[in-house]
Amino acid sequence: MTSRAMGEQDGKRVLVAGGAGFIGSHLVDALLARGASVVVLDSFLTGRRGNLAHLGREARFEWVEADVTRPLPRLPRFDRIFNLACAASPPHYQADPMHTMMTSVVGTNHLLERAREDGARFLQASTSEVYGDPEVHPQTESYWGNVNPTGPRACYDEGKRSAETLAFDFERVHRLDVRVARIFNTYGPRMRADDGRVVSNVVCQALADEPITVYGDGEQTRSFCYVADLVEGLMRLMDREEAPGGPVNLGNPREMTVAELVALVSRMTGTRSTITRRPLPVDDPQRRRPDITRAQDLLGWSPQVPLEQGLEATIAWFAQEILTPEIRPAEPAAVPGLGRFVGSRPFPPTEPALGDLAQGQS
Repeated sequence: MTSRAMGEQDGKRVLVAGGAGFIGSHLVDALLARGASVVVLDSFLTGRRGNLAHLGREARFEWVEADVTRPLPRLPRFDRIFNLACAASPPHYQADPMHTMMTSVVGTNHLLERAREDGARFLQASTSEVYGDPEVHPQTESYWGNVNPTGPRACYDEGKRSAETLAFDFERVHRLDVRVARIFNTYGPRMRADDGRVVSNVVCQALADEPITVYGDGEQTRSFCYVADLVEGLMRLMDREEAPGGPVNLGNPREMTVAELVALVSRMTGTRSTITRRPLPVDDPQRRRPDITRAQDLLGWSPQVPLEQGLEATIAWFAQEILTPEIRPAEPAAVPGLGRFVGSRPFPPTEPALGDLAQGQS
């Protein structure tokens, strides 16, 4: 890490919408480590308070419980705003598709308006799902995608495409400083056991010695980026002095089949799990691999953590989460010292048994 990057956030006031989620909470840690003051805004529909509990004594951190689809609560002025506020796994975003769409459209609009009022730099977390089931491989930012606009995944896919449109319209109309990151499959500690995506499914089933579910023939491909690498990419995209003028892919270009991932996780866990096969979900992409030339050229960024190393940390995380619940920290009704609390919502229900997971290969 360069000294410039280490000091880039000093003294900045940063809002992270969706900061209690898997990626968001790691981003919050990175921002605080580089000297920023951070406010997390989260509805806790899919984010978890436990992801923030270790920050309870951090003076430069506070959080607000609120839903971005509603008018934003009273907040201080911000220098930078990261929008990661949206459920990102199929079982979660399909559970309430209308809310998912409104989070990406209405919520993004609320945050963009706030950035305009504050004169803040704005980063929109988009997704590789904007490419749909791609007919161009690998996927470059210039590819417009192959998305089913009426299918069960459209609430997320089209919601994120709309959020990108809003961001660039604000750039054109209001000269707002915006950046858009198209995030490919990301994995690592703090994923939820009920996330429903391929890494969490395979690791949790392997650790429990349950049958590992493979959809289709397992030859569909994904590219997996470790969360620390992804967060570094987000930070560099936000820190870049000049706006890139278009979206930037952030992901790991190492492509592998789902069957290869299952074999690797099985070896690493020593599982006794067998394989069970199910039909592919509707609109499940067949191939997914980012072209990261633009990120390399503009940000000097490329993933550094090998898949095997990242999986080792992820397996260790899930081993603690699902196999030894007695050593997990309790999630109290209120977390002392966690900063300002607005509103009131109980913690999400206990995660379901592995056999109840809504699954897919996203």
